[in-house]
Amino acid sequence: MVQAYILIQTEVGKAAAVASEITDFAGIISAEDVTGPYDVIVRAEAENVDLLGKMVVAKIQNVEGITRTLTCPVVHL
Repeated sequence: MVQAYILIQTEVGKAAAVASEITDFAGIISAEDVTGPYDVIVRAEAENVDLLGKMVVAKIQNVEGITRTLTCPVVHL
């Protein structure tokens, strides 16, 4: 399994709705509203990097109110 943090910027006032919608997607471990340069931080998992990328592009980036995402895969050093 591959896990990643997905940092999300949203339109003003949309963070709670974005986090709530994303929480219901398969492969999402958690989705939290945060303060700072990003509005929502998601922890997600998929069987491989390709499926993780498809989740981000096909599902998460299509949620209304999202303006930008940054995917940070978890590495075990």
